[in-house]
Amino acid sequence: MFDSPAVDFHAFGPEIVLVAVLVVLLLVDLIFEERARWASSTIAGVGLLAALVPVLTLAVDGSDRSMFGGAYVVDNFALVLKGLFLVAGYLTVLISTDYIADGDYYEGEYYFMLLSSLLGMTVMASARDLLSIFVALELLSIPAYLLAGWRKRDLRGNEASLKYYLLGVFASAVMLYGMSLVFGVTGSTLLSEIGAVVSAGARSVPVVTVGIVFIVVGFAFKVSAVPFHTWAPDTYEGAPTPITAFLSVASKAAGFVALIQLVFLGFLGRDDVWAPMFWVLAVLTMTVGNLIALRQTNIVRMLAYSSVAQAGFMLAPFAVGADIPLDRGGIGAATGAVVTYLLIYSAMNLGAFAVVMAVARKTRSGEIASYGGLFQYAPGLTVLMTIFLFALAGIPPLAGWYAKFVVFKSLLDAGTAAAVALAVVAAVNSVIALYYYASVAREMWMSPLPEGQDAAPVRVPASLGASLVLCALATLAIGVAPNLIARLGELALFGALP
Repeated sequence: MFDSPAVDFHAFGPEIVLVAVLVVLLLVDLIFEERARWASSTIAGVGLLAALVPVLTLAVDGSDRSMFGGAYVVDNFALVLKGLFLVAGYLTVLISTDYIADGDYYEGEYYFMLLSSLLGMTVMASARDLLSIFVALELLSIPAYLLAGWRKRDLRGNEASLKYYLLGVFASAVMLYGMSLVFGVTGSTLLSEIGAVVSAGARSVPVVTVGIVFIVVGFAFKVSAVPFHTWAPDTYEGAPTPITAFLSVASKAAGFVALIQLVFLGFLGRDDVWAPMFWVLAVLTMTVGNLIALRQTNIVRMLAYSSVAQAGFMLAPFAVGADIPLDRGGIGAATGAVVTYLLIYSAMNLGAFAVVMAVARKTRSGEIASYGGLFQYAPGLTVLMTIFLFALAGIPPLAGWYAKFVVFKSLLDAGTAAAVALAVVAAVNSVIALYYYASVAREMWMSPLPEGQDAAPVRVPASLGASLVLCALATLAIGVAPNLIARLGELALFGALP
């Protein structure tokens, strides 16, 4: 007889709470139907806050926990990212509440899908095995495909969902084939064992190389890296705006979490394969994203290409991670740079999309031209949007400067010619990005009201206003005193391994 594997229920606390909330959401929706529509967002929001409690208790406990032979690990890295996913999910619920309630969007199913995707993300943060990574990826992706097309009567929404689904399935197939090649050579799905075999020098080197390339390409789709970004602008524009914000932050972060684990745990010994790939991906992603963003007239598409460009900055530490000396942090410095950027980017980007939603309640338009004269009738929203835009551009003393700082520090710490060249490209792209962010600010502050638009004030619902305040406070506080986020980035290191 086989012994049952030991299960640490405390370690599974966040996931157990999310599953319980999903069951409650399903039962309430089935039993009370339309009478309980109003309660769905409350249950989802309270459930996400409740899921943060075991994250905090595990952090206070401080011990690393490894289960199933090392396939599932709860360490500082996992806890920081679980916290990010749950907070991003909570903010998404806040900005979704009135948006979903105002339309026939089946609230119960909406929040069920949203929390299902978040469950996959929390599992991804602890996955240290090819199979668990793939299962987590599918659990977070499949609900996201449905959420992208949630406006069933909108042709653009249908196109967004279909494009996201088809390219997502193709990317999953490519990635799974790469995983099968790596497993065939190493004989294991555990990242720690794969890393040991790859570092020692596998006999079938070409097969391992192909496997690594396919896996990186598969996850490059998830993080919308160029040239695998083509789904992002259309999906972001066609999806409901709260889901666009969710995909641009939480879903992108999950892709980077998987890349960090695969590259820095499983493939560390083959930096000759993945480092040049990430260098090219980073340069293409930040450059193409910024250049196309310059030409956009729609604020959502501009933020979509901005999100692509921001992914390029986050890819940069991967390109130089193996070259950073141990006395300057080594691989840990690269991991910390990516995690720190993700934490700061989440607050900035969610805040920007929250303002877009608030303004669209009045203008019913996503065109940048509709932001003309915004300061005349919505000065608070104008100030907030300016804060988020200049934070995304990396202007001190807003939080974005520190995100850019940790990336540039990792590049300069590596000190190689390739790293310095990448730093120069990143600096040039920072200037390009500032131009289109500042163009939106100029429209809000200096342009007149569009013809036919009145100057009546914008009504901001309480939940949307709360999300705006939280994001703005985080953006300002981190920019002025980045010590807390810096500490989280330093703590986000891999712990228990079998």
